[in-house]
Formats: sequence, C-alpha cells, structure tokens
Amino acid sequence: MASGLAELLDRARVVDLSQPYWTGMPHWPTHPPFAAARTKDHGDFVLPNGASSSAELIALGTHTGTHIDALCHFSRDGRLHRGLDARALGVDTVPPIVARGLLYDAAPGGELGEDAGIAAAQLEAALAADGPRQGDVVLIRTGWGRRWRDARRFLNGQRQPGLLLDAAQWLSSRGVRAVGADNVALERIPSSEMPVHVHLLVEAGVHILECLNLEALAEAGVREFLFVAAPLRIEGATGAPVRPFALVF
Repeated sequence: MASGLAELLDRARVVDLSQPYWTGMPHWPTHPPFAAARTKDHGDFVLPNGASSSAELIALGTHTGTHIDALCHFSRDGRLHRGLDARALGVDTVPPIVARGLLYDAAPGGELGEDAGIAAAQLEAALAADGPRQGDVVLIRTGWGRRWRDARRFLNGQRQPGLLLDAAQWLSSRGVRAVGADNVALERIPSSEMPVHVHLLVEAGVHILECLNLEALAEAGVREFLFVAAPLRIEGATGAPVRPFALVF
C-alpha cells in the first residue's frame, strides 16, 4: 500500500490555486485590505552564535485574497442556513476539503466581458458528462484572475462577470460541496440582492471560494483533479484565507 501511494504521488503534479498576498492587492471595498510590516530585522537580536531572525506582522480581512465563505457569511430575513446559530456555522467548523474537483473554463484563452453571466445551460453542457456529483468541488474560470496584479482593473468598479442564479441552483442540485471562481464575488456583479450567495450559503449549504488562481490549471487543459484546501480555524468567523491546490494525475 505504501509503495503504491508513493508511486501515485510521484506521478502527481501539484498546481497552486491561490493568489499571492501583497500590499495594495485587490480587496472588496467593505472588507479590510491586506497590510504587512516588518517587526524584527536581522541583527536586532543576535544569538551567541551570530544567528538572528526576522519577522513581520500582517493584518487582513477574513474575505481578503483567496478565501472561503463560511455558511454564516450570509443570512436572509435574519435566518442562517437551516436556522442554525452562527457559532455552529463558523469557518472553524469547516473541515479540510479533500474532494474531486472539476474545472469549467468559461473563457478559454481569454476572459469574459464585464457583464457576462454564466448560466446553467453552459455548465450542464460542459460538465454533465463528468458530473458533478455529491461532494465535488466545482471551480469556474472567468479569466479575471489574470488581472490580479492590477487591483483597480481586477475590481473594475465592482463590475465583473460571474455565475447566474440558475447555474448555482443546478450545481447545488447535484450535491456539490463547494463552488469557486477566479473573480471577486463568484456571481455576476453588481447585484442588488446577491442571489447566488443567498442560494448557496443560506438555502443549499454550499461553501463559496473566491479570488482563486485558475490560470495554470486551465492552460494545462485539466478538467478533473483532486482538490485540497483547508481554511484557517478562526472561531466563529464568517470566512478565512485558504491555500487551495490541485493534484493532477
């Protein structure tokens, strides 16, 4: 068994699905930005053998950068998913995710226009043959992840392409565990009611991942992979940074 696992891992390619954190990076205007400052430089405190260390302080919102939405992130009419208490739905209750992943590239070789919506018919045509099935994670590439290093262009005045409600309903009906995308809000924005968030988080209990980096996965032509991710265990939080990756065999 051990040798078989080693051989399997030797064949696997690891693809990082996270975006880098940097001062000035994109962030939703109502969430705190990312900031970092050096708190100790080499030479500030030197050990007897001449060794020294360096460290920094970081600050960020729980929905800044590549992150996962906990089910308590959204409510409707004052109610959370299944009427549960927010403490029961905090991000610290989300176990590490190890699941089959499926990629839908909505804009092969390019990017969607700012007003483009991804409908259920598009997902069904592209994914129905392979699933999705119970427990899968579906990732959607819009191409906007390529804009990450230009914060103003990436945010685009909070106008971006994304998932439409019927597409979210189709995914939840298939029993997916999580849905993610390379844009800032998963769904098409601006939106006065955020129906995709309400449906997935409140009605269906499906987690949302945002600000993914799906370029390398798409360029490799990968459609199916092993998805692995774990959020920081911040008690009661509505979301948390996450470092997801794909194992491609």
